Amino acid sequence: MASSIRAVLAAPAVLAVVIGLAACGPSGAPAAGEAPGGSPGNPAGEVRAVRHDAGTTDVPAAPRRVVSVSVTMTGHLLALGAPVVASQATAPGPLTDGNGFFKQWAGVAAQRGVQVLYQGFEPDLEKVVAAKPDLIVGAATGADGALKVYDRLKAIAPTVLFRHDNLTWQELTTRLGAALGRESGAAKVIAGYDARVAEVKAAIRKPGQDAVVLRDNPTDIPVFTQASAQGALLASLGFTVHPIDPSLAARSNTEGGAREDIVNVAQENVVKAFGDSSLFFVGHSPEQIAATRAKPLWKDLPAVTGGRVHDLGLDAFRIDYFSASNVLDRIRREFS
Repeated sequence: MASSIRAVLAAPAVLAVVIGLAACGPSGAPAAGEAPGGSPGNPAGEVRAVRHDAGTTDVPAAPRRVVSVSVTMTGHLLALGAPVVASQATAPGPLTDGNGFFKQWAGVAAQRGVQVLYQGFEPDLEKVVAAKPDLIVGAATGADGALKVYDRLKAIAPTVLFRHDNLTWQELTTRLGAALGRESGAAKVIAGYDARVAEVKAAIRKPGQDAVVLRDNPTDIPVFTQASAQGALLASLGFTVHPIDPSLAARSNTEGGAREDIVNVAQENVVKAFGDSSLFFVGHSPEQIAATRAKPLWKDLPAVTGGRVHDLGLDAFRIDYFSASNVLDRIRREFS
């Protein structure tokens, strides 16, 4: 078996056999393996040219065995109802389940029978071959980016790579939907989410203060701007995301900090930078938030003394359809 896999990896171009798969899809999205509109899919052999962040690739018009080599992309694929058979995973931890899948969609993955392709960020191409993909999807950037092995992946099966650091989850879902022939499924997922946003916005009572969306660090504090996924989510609900005075930005932000979604603030500037704003923590446990609230520079902040410290959840650090939906539920519970 190992020798045959190595032979495949050495070949200049190999396409995996297309094998059918069907499974349940999430509410508001097509079922896994089901083509958009509920049709059985295109005849075998039909392809479409897909432009992505590593080039242009002819992919099956209706892929049946999708392998994700980047765990960051897997949640977006599952939201589309894509027939994901296996995914790269990270180490188990606070944000992930025992398989190394992110908790916001790990239950969906289990329900669909998604297998762990391999754990860690070093691609295991023999396991990719063994999964018999007819389409490989990965990230073009980030710790789980697959750009460095793109040429080897595309020798196994058609491969598309997308950046996720410069797109909203909705934009990425739209691009993936177009790549997989699930345009209507992508539109349905986004429309369902937008309806949920409108429902929550109408149901909550928003505070009069601005919102600072942040993570605590031992040194500089990353504050999410309205250009971030987290800030944009709160803004869509009618919250005012507090702008950070550029003069209070940390040195780490002024030296090459070209990102628009995050501004770093030094610990000594939290009082001036945050003012009377409410605080919304991203990706922390309740214990971590309690420890931050007790720090000397934090404990007298108006948000802390006034009970306006909020937990967006551990999964809010990595926003996709599933985690964004979870954040909406938390906001509704706290502000209804």
